[in-house]
Amino acid sequence: MVVRVADEKAPSYEQAREELTEVVRRLETGGLTLEQSIELWERGEKLAAICEEWLQGARVKLAAAMARRSEPTTQDDDAPF
Repeated sequence: MVVRVADEKAPSYEQAREELTEVVRRLETGGLTLEQSIELWERGEKLAAICEEWLQGARVKLAAAMARRSEPTTQDDDAPF
């Protein structure tokens, strides 16, 4: 299942990362049943996918901004600068 960042229910990157950190902490602490561990693992996978989608979107925006910045600008010969 792919969760789209644009979905209203999708958490922000920071929310997803924070919850993912908590999921990992709970899994590392142990003391969970196998079923609880599997549920947490699955939630962690979804959160990781959300984080990756946010990061990919940021990469695309950054690449576009860098491309615009490196494009030669056309200036009039009459321009003062």
